[in-house]
Amino acid sequence: MAAAGAARVLYAVACGCPPAGDLGGFAGFARQQGWDVCVIATPDGTKFLDAARLAEQTGHPVRSQYKNPGEPDVLPPPDAFVVAPATFNTVNKWAAGISDTLALGLLNEAVGLGLPAVAVPWPNAALARHPAFRRSVAALRDWGVRVILDPARLPGAAPGQPVFPWAELRAELASLA
Repeated sequence: MAAAGAARVLYAVACGCPPAGDLGGFAGFARQQGWDVCVIATPDGTKFLDAARLAEQTGHPVRSQYKNPGEPDVLPPPDAFVVAPATFNTVNKWAAGISDTLALGLLNEAVGLGLPAVAVPWPNAALARHPAFRRSVAALRDWGVRVILDPARLPGAAPGQPVFPWAELRAELASLA
């Protein structure tokens, strides 16, 4: 947890789908709101990010792999988490307690520590109807994770381009303080 007077630390976790490429805009907004933002990406999430630009913007390296034993932590400890976008795979693994990536390991620790978290799942409409996904979203909500999910706005739910709910996430950021 951040010391009195220090910036609160937000871990922004990005998974592998196109909205991850827009994480810089959210990170900039969070910094304006007084957060020290650290970006964590799943291995596939790195394919959509400009890691160098995000590192310059946040002042922290973008992490996607566990550190080697004995290496110091390069990021400050988190006060809260945002997972945006959260893929079908990450939501289901998180709810199952699987920690096979740095991102999932940190998210599972966050649940165990009772840290506030907001997740914005972004599967396609068909995957959002999968029974395992519905159970996973319900489990995350039961654990206190705030989930922003409107199935009608997901890719493949309606004609036209889906619009990722960045505005809703920005509004929810204040509740993480």
